[in-house]
Amino acid sequence: MPHSPEEKKRVLTRVRRARGQLEALERALEAGADCGPVLQQIAAIRGAVNGLMSQVLESHLREELGSPAEDPSRRQAGIDDAVALVRAYLK
Repeated sequence: MPHSPEEKKRVLTRVRRARGQLEALERALEAGADCGPVLQQIAAIRGAVNGLMSQVLESHLREELGSPAEDPSRRQAGIDDAVALVRAYLK
């Protein structure tokens, strides 16, 4: 989760943009739009969600790994958590 007010604002802006794109897709589908524009809208939504995921993941990694943990096992747990997040993101 973004921790600074600026990061939170940027993430919420991305969420709202993605919501707008989803609503536009819904309207296009209801109106019976051609496949080409529908696929283009879906690709835009995917890009918006990927950007959101990337931004939140970056924030998390900076927070978790930005300053070394005093306890080596805690640091290793943070690294393991980051690896799991990246793996889930790349699926």
